[in-house]
Amino acid sequence: MALHSWLIYLVAVTGLSLTPGPNTLLALTHGALHGHRRALCTIAGGAVGFIALIALSMLGISALLKAWAPALTLLKWAGGAYLVWLGLQLWRAPGVQLQPTPGMPGLRATRMFSQGFLSAISNPKALLFYGAFLPQFIDPARSLLTQFVVMAATFAGIEFVVEYLLARLAHRVRPWLERSGRRFNKLCGGLFAAMGIALPTT
Repeated sequence: MALHSWLIYLVAVTGLSLTPGPNTLLALTHGALHGHRRALCTIAGGAVGFIALIALSMLGISALLKAWAPALTLLKWAGGAYLVWLGLQLWRAPGVQLQPTPGMPGLRATRMFSQGFLSAISNPKALLFYGAFLPQFIDPARSLLTQFVVMAATFAGIEFVVEYLLARLAHRVRPWLERSGRRFNKLCGGLFAAMGIALPTT
């Protein structure tokens, strides 16, 4: 993966990690209820789930490229259209309202890890998203395995750091997110749409 492609990928992943999603909200809630140290179990489970989803996406992309080389161009434009659609959906979405689940206090570390993992791995939209997002940065002339390792490690690392910071600042961030969530969704939706338009031509 070329350095300039990785830098663009890093910026995009950072922006995406700031977008509210099931794992982000779970880390925020667990941070508020259990403290940021225990929420590390939840965040670690989500990171493992994300890596598994990226691996599945890369396997599918690899198989398609082996069957038909021009597929990458098609994937980029189809993925760009999907990102624009996601952006429009997020733009229209209501603000976040966090409702703690009864009985959450007292969860064991293994239970918190499994909740984070299942929240990531059980989301079919995430698999579709990776299938749309990752091809924008793939160089077919380079090793797909190396690119998978770099992209998966970068995504999981950034997601881990962002979720941990949210868990650590949960009591401060949560009221702001609930109060300003609508505007935040519009900002993130605009980011998705802009990426969907720009990345296929980059």
